[in-house]
Parts: sequence; C-alpha cells; structure tokens
Amino acid sequence: MATLHMLSHSPFSDGRFSSCLPLLGDTDALLLTGDATYALTAGTKPATELEQLPEQVALFALEEDVQARALDALPARVQLLNYAGFVELTCRYQRVNSWL
Repeated sequence: MATLHMLSHSPFSDGRFSSCLPLLGDTDALLLTGDATYALTAGTKPATELEQLPEQVALFALEEDVQARALDALPARVQLLNYAGFVELTCRYQRVNSWL
C-alpha cells in the first residue's frame, strides 16, 4: 500500500526523521512541512540522506514553509506544493502517516 509520510519536526531535534527514512517503500512519498524542511539544507546529513533515497520515493515540501525558512538550492527531485497541492497529495495515497 502506498503511504504518504509527513514530517513536521526538525531533523536536528529528535529521531523522527531518521526513524522514518528506513520505512519508506518504493511506492511511498515523503512530505516535509514546518521545521522538517530544514532537512533540505545543502551540505547537512539529512540532505545527504534524502539524496540517497531510491528514485521511486517521491519527495515533496510545503512551499510556504521552505520560503519562511529562506531555504534555497533545493535538490532537483523536491516538488514544492502549495496548500491545495498538499490536500490533493493526501488524497492520492492510500494511507497517510503523520510523524507526530
């Protein structure tokens, strides 16, 4: 079953990010929101881990949160979403797992 995994906490503050990544299947996707978008910061361990995910795993980030944190030079595979795109994305997957 395809699952959308949603992370909102900083990858530098606790283990949710590192716990989530090994569970991503080939048909799954990862959506970064809030402070989880800091994982996209170039040159960091989380950014390297994201780059090493299988190509089949879709990677999304909420555009408003990326802009609020002044993140740039994002990996090419990251698809930015507005709120309407976020809602559409949750409907596209059979399961949604929010890493609270």
